[in-house]
Amino acid sequence: MNQAEAEIGSQNEWYAEIKAFDDTNLGVKGLVDAGLTKIPRIFIHPQHDLLDRSACKDSHFSIPIIDLQAVSTDSNLRAKAIEKIQNACETWGFFQIVNHGIPKTDLEEMLAAIRRFHEQDAEVKKEFYTRDLRNKTLFLSNFDLFQAPVVCWRDTLGLVMDSIPPEPESLPVICRDIAMVYSKQVHRLGITLFELLSEGIGLNPNHLKYMECAERITIIGQYYPPCPEPELTLGTRSHCDADFMTILLQDQIGGLQVLHENQWVDVPPIPGALIVNIGDFLQLLSNDKLKSVNHRVIAKQEGPRISVACFFRTKFFEPGDDLKCYGPIKELLSEENPPMYKETTAHDFLKHYYSKGSGASALLHLKL
Repeated sequence: MNQAEAEIGSQNEWYAEIKAFDDTNLGVKGLVDAGLTKIPRIFIHPQHDLLDRSACKDSHFSIPIIDLQAVSTDSNLRAKAIEKIQNACETWGFFQIVNHGIPKTDLEEMLAAIRRFHEQDAEVKKEFYTRDLRNKTLFLSNFDLFQAPVVCWRDTLGLVMDSIPPEPESLPVICRDIAMVYSKQVHRLGITLFELLSEGIGLNPNHLKYMECAERITIIGQYYPPCPEPELTLGTRSHCDADFMTILLQDQIGGLQVLHENQWVDVPPIPGALIVNIGDFLQLLSNDKLKSVNHRVIAKQEGPRISVACFFRTKFFEPGDDLKCYGPIKELLSEENPPMYKETTAHDFLKHYYSKGSGASALLHLKL
C-alpha cells in the first residue's frame, strides 16, 4: 500500500468513526451513559490547542461587569453604561451585565429546562436528533461534526425563536414554557443593548434595531457532560461568533475563556449575571469599532456544565437571504475613517465561516 492509499484508508476510518457516533443519535452524553472511561480518538484535540487550556492564574485581567440599573429612565446612568459598554467592546469584545431585568428565577428555570431536555429518556430525545439546520428545533452533537478536524465534548439543543416566536407545539414539551418566556425577555434586553451600542458608536439609538439586528434569535442550549480525560479535549474550540451579538447564560461550573492580549482569561460565573459578546457581523457593521473576539470552553471532570446562548443572527434560509448585503455602516465612514471591509451577503459569509475551520477570523477575507 502506498502513502496515498494509506491516507485514504485512514480518512475512511475516521469518517466511519464519526458516522458511527452520529448514528447513535445520543450525542456525547450517550458515551458517558455507556460508562466510557477513555475518550474516542475523534475527540482528542491537537496538543498545541491544549497546552494553554488553563487560564493565566497571575493575570490582572478580568471581564468588565456593567450595571444596567435604570438605563432606560436615568440619563446619567445611561451615559455611564454606554461609556463602559463601548470601552468593553473596543478592548474585550465581552462583558457581563447585572440588573438586566430578567428575574433570577427565570434564569435558573431556563438552565434547568436545558438540563431536563438533555437528561430525559433517550428514546424521546432521539426524536429531535437532526442535522437539517432548517428545522426550528434540533438536537445534535457538533454542528460541524463532518467538517471539523476534531470533535468537541458537548451536545446541543437549538431552538429558532425570533422576535415572533414559533407555535408552542413545535417546541419540546420539557422546555417549551420557559423557552417562550425567556426568548421574549432576551429579545427586549437585546433591543436595549443594541440601543446602547448604537449610541456608543455615535448613531441614533434605533439604528441597529432598524437594521433588524434584534429580529432573529436562536437559543442554543449546550450540555457539556463530565469528561473522563478533560486534558485531551475541549468543550468548544476557539472561535468567534458569526452573528450580531450573543447573550449567554452559564451555570456555576465555569469553563468559558476569552482570548485577551494573547492570554486565555476565565469568565467567572456570577449568579444572576449574563454575558454579552460582539459577533462578527457587528464588527463588520461598526467598521471595527466593536470587536468580535475568540473564546472557547474547556472540558472538565465536573459536570454537566449547562449554558444557554441566545444568538442575534442574520437570515439563514429565509427567502432573500442571498440578496441582503452587510458592510460598514455609511454614517460611520469618512475620509479619516474609510471602510475596513468589503460588503458581503449573510449566505456568502456563513459559507466561508463554516468552511474555513477554527483559528483565523472569518472577517479577514473581507479586509480592504
